Amino acid sequence: MLKNASSASRPSITVPYSKLRQSIAESLVVRNFVKSLNKKTKKGQNVLEILLAYEDKKPRISGVKRISKPSRRVYFGVKDLRKAFGEQGTIFLSTPKGILSDKDAKKEMVGGEALFSIW
Repeated sequence: MLKNASSASRPSITVPYSKLRQSIAESLVVRNFVKSLNKKTKKGQNVLEILLAYEDKKPRISGVKRISKPSRRVYFGVKDLRKAFGEQGTIFLSTPKGILSDKDAKKEMVGGEALFSIW
């Protein structure tokens, strides 16, 4: 949803709320892939409104690739972590210390399930 909304130059997207989605969105805010997020209630349902980030009218998110899927889980140890797509891409992991980017996971010395890569 983030990639499609960015390429369509949307200012924001609204997704159903879950703790996992909120922690992923917070990690994206820290890494400057999105501007901010707000938790709101619409029609009795909790939703997350995510404001997308742009640089000179170009979206910060140009591509997203899901790594782990329900049929195939992919795990990385600390030594296995590598940069995705050179210096531009980032891999986000689900670790015992929460959702972390690959750089943060290396600093914390933890591995985990690779969720997706974004560039």
